[in-house]
Amino acid sequence: MNLTTAQILARFEGGPTTGVFTDGSCSGNPGPGGWGAVYVRDGVVLAQEWGADPATTNNRMELTAMIAGLTFLGPSEEADVFSDSALVVNTLTQWAKGWERLGWRRRDGEVKNLDLVQKAYALAQERPLAHIQWIRAHDGSRWNEYADSLSTAYQRTEV
Repeated sequence: MNLTTAQILARFEGGPTTGVFTDGSCSGNPGPGGWGAVYVRDGVVLAQEWGADPATTNNRMELTAMIAGLTFLGPSEEADVFSDSALVVNTLTQWAKGWERLGWRRRDGEVKNLDLVQKAYALAQERPLAHIQWIRAHDGSRWNEYADSLSTAYQRTEV
């Protein structure tokens, strides 16, 4: 299902109506990929951004989407920030602090996508009121589906 954002809005109504929603996608892994982020308050889009990379991985696109989403927020702005990537959520809320303490290494080796992990973690640290949390993918949550649509826009002629 590769719906446009207009089709998403017509089809889905569930889920949170306020927050930042981020998603990444990849056609093949590695392969061409995209990312999307949308900031919504009471169902009104305040900001949205999306992009693509011709040769990437899904995790890089998920992290890029999170970076874009966090930049929507000011340092003292409180908001829920949703990602359907457990890896991204766990990286930023559980693991990155320890990796930083170890000199940006894992106990058993290197941190993958370190450039993006460091950037996302720095943005999250600068926004202590950004509550990064996991949201289930493809369960009808309107704004998570919308972020997914932004992340696959590179595959369509219409956003």
